[in-house]
Amino acid sequence: MKTLIIYVSIHHGNTEKVARVMANVLDADLVQVERAHASTLEQYDLIGFGSGIYLGSYHNSLLDLVDKLPIFQSKKAFIFSTSGLRKIRFFHDFDKPVREKLQRKGFDIVGEFSCRGLDTYRATRLVGGINRGRPDAEDLKQAEDFARKILKAVLSD
Repeated sequence: MKTLIIYVSIHHGNTEKVARVMANVLDADLVQVERAHASTLEQYDLIGFGSGIYLGSYHNSLLDLVDKLPIFQSKKAFIFSTSGLRKIRFFHDFDKPVREKLQRKGFDIVGEFSCRGLDTYRATRLVGGINRGRPDAEDLKQAEDFARKILKAVLSD
C-alpha cells in the first residue's frame, strides 16, 4: 500500500512531529503542503492530511489544496491536527470542514486524530504559551497507535 502524508506545520513544528511518527509507522512519503501537487495523489492508496489549527481551522494552504483536487474514486484518507485547544465536537470540531471537503472529492475518511500542541497565540505568548512540551511522548505514542489502527483497517479491506 502506497501512502502519502501532506501536512502544514508553521510555528512550533507540532504537526510535523506527529506527521513524522505516523509516516514511520505507515512507511509513508511525507510532503509539506506547498510541495504537494494534486497530480501526484493518484499514485497513492492512502493519503493523510494534517495541519496545525489556526484560529479554529486547518491552515488555508491545506484547505486550498483540497479545493483544487479532482474527484477521486475509492481513495482512502485520514486527517490529523494539533491545536492549543482541545477538540470538542460541536464546539471545536475543526476537522469538520476538511472532512467534508475531502468527502466531496470522493475520499473515504478512515480515521481522524488530534492532539494538543504548544500554542503561543496572542496573550498566551506572555506566559510562554499553553501546552508547553506538547505533543509529548504520550501524544506521539497515541499518534503511532492511530497509524497502526489505520494500517490494520485499510489492509483488512
